[in-house]
Amino acid sequence: MAVKVNPEELQLISNTIRGLAMDGVQSANSGHPGMPMGMADVAAVLWLNHLKHNPTDPSWADRDRFVLSGGHGSMLLYSLLHLSGYALPKEELGRFRQWESMTPGHPEVGDTPGVETTTGPLGQGCGNGVGMAIAERMLAARFNTAETALVDHHTYVFCGDGDMMEGISHEVFATAGHLGLNRLIVFYDDNQITIEGRTSLAYSDDVPSRFKGYHWNVITIDAHVRKAKREQKRPTLIICKTTIGKGSPNKADTAAAHGEPLGEAEVLLSKRNLGLPENEKFFVPDQVSAIFAKRLSQLKREQSAWKRLHKAYAAAHPEKAAAWDDALAGRLPADLESMLPVFDITKPVATRVAGGTVIQSMAKAIPQLVGGSADLAPSTKTWINDAAAIMPGQFGGRNFHFGVREMGMGAILNGLALHGGFRVFGATFFVFVDYMRPAVRLASIMKLPVIYVFTHDSFYVGEDGPTHEPIEQLASLRCMPGMTVIRPADPTETAAAWLTALEKKDGPTAILLTRQNLKVIDRSVYPSAMNVKRGGYTLWQSEAVAPDVLLVASGSEVELALDAAKQLAAECCVRVVSMPSWELFDAQPADYRRQTIPQDCKIKVSVEAAASMGWERYIGADGHSIAMNRFGASGPYKVLAEKFGFTTEHVVETVRKLLA
Repeated sequence: MAVKVNPEELQLISNTIRGLAMDGVQSANSGHPGMPMGMADVAAVLWLNHLKHNPTDPSWADRDRFVLSGGHGSMLLYSLLHLSGYALPKEELGRFRQWESMTPGHPEVGDTPGVETTTGPLGQGCGNGVGMAIAERMLAARFNTAETALVDHHTYVFCGDGDMMEGISHEVFATAGHLGLNRLIVFYDDNQITIEGRTSLAYSDDVPSRFKGYHWNVITIDAHVRKAKREQKRPTLIICKTTIGKGSPNKADTAAAHGEPLGEAEVLLSKRNLGLPENEKFFVPDQVSAIFAKRLSQLKREQSAWKRLHKAYAAAHPEKAAAWDDALAGRLPADLESMLPVFDITKPVATRVAGGTVIQSMAKAIPQLVGGSADLAPSTKTWINDAAAIMPGQFGGRNFHFGVREMGMGAILNGLALHGGFRVFGATFFVFVDYMRPAVRLASIMKLPVIYVFTHDSFYVGEDGPTHEPIEQLASLRCMPGMTVIRPADPTETAAAWLTALEKKDGPTAILLTRQNLKVIDRSVYPSAMNVKRGGYTLWQSEAVAPDVLLVASGSEVELALDAAKQLAAECCVRVVSMPSWELFDAQPADYRRQTIPQDCKIKVSVEAAASMGWERYIGADGHSIAMNRFGASGPYKVLAEKFGFTTEHVVETVRKLLA
């Protein structure tokens, strides 16, 4: 279904988009007019003739997804959303880049109806698009029947030269080609301009050959988009040879059009050149409004037809329909805690292994739980047993082979979460979170409930040495707004950490797990591990009086603190606090936090095999940290523990010196 427009009408629509983009950037006196002006023609054709969506119901499950990976060109997207009939009034176009406007400098999920993902860091939107396209195929494999295609949509991505230069684009587009994501269509804005000048300064890739090497279908904009939609086995790259700033007499095809306003004088000249009223800002001709209104009517009818299809589907397949509703709503079983595994207190086990056991239990309980690792499943223990892998032409499985592509994995996970229908996790060694950080940061900004499983969480990695031993990564994650970090002390806390992460719906969670074995704390003697949900709790205290010494630890160091405390019990009153999550602890009532970590306690010591940065907020400026403020080393982990001072003897000695 499409709106029939003649070439003159299409040109008017494209020029209207250019005018809106110019005016938005000029009104803010900042922004990027060039890409919206260059891609206006392509966007007009896509949105009028191909994009399946309903502006009056932006959450329609079977809508096409549109991703503007070059988020700096946001005025293109805002113009299209306004013209299409989304709840984005013209006044908001005039508030571009202003405080609390619906039109921020880069598109942000939640701020603007119709925006599918937060983009800006180049290449991230490419990965989000791949994740969305994977989610579409996976849902189709689960819910479509021979009679009914309940899931039948495409993912469209606009990307540019900058996206193509970023390493992440190589990772995610190679993944898309390998999986044969034929519902993914990428428009490459090949305008050959960057901020510094011509792309030839630093970029001479043979893009068609590159994508053919990825097993993509490669066509030019001269070929019809319908040809891309007919492709059955490969994603499609449509190469668009555009002119950045098209319509500007003096700045088209120059770096000046990329990242700064055209200037009032040039805007007037451009409008004159494009046949737009020179002195009217945000002008939309009645003819253009009528064309988009006609398209909106078509789209409403298309969704109504889908709703009828869904109703018939539910009558014919009630169990599938119920599972569909649960998947899209992200519902969890009410008794999920009872389904967690119970660990033998006589058998020490690494928390990465315990985490793998938890995943098996949760996978049985939650059909929509899917995940994978960056080529590390045997080490991270994150493979869902008795479930297939997502492979070319096979999307009914639950395990991902992301390959050695941490950043790509992160962006794809975001796309899967944004699309809806799945609870997703991704795993790698904790030190490699540095490769993932841009995607992790965007998950935090977008409040996506992605779960990260980061194993090999400290210098206890041992023989692999400092390149594989995370030191500063823990502090760097803790300072990220919206991120919840959980470093469980034993296998039972690991189960509680997973439950906490699954129940969290307003942001990502990182679960940090050990390579080395840890004792299973006897919860018939010590408090319940479900205290993980409180972030920190009193695990043990030598006497029922105000403590003289407070030992606060996370992860594997809780066992160490507990052993040291019991040696010190004859000399003073010692309290051990297990503190798996700063963020969860900080969210507790002030009274609880004061009771757990009393400020009048004389001696406070934190014990954690990571950088000490930040612990002063809990132990005070006069507190003492047993920490790793240097890089690790290669050697057996027990030797490293002795050399770095992570022994019972050293903790005891440290406290005795502080007591003296």
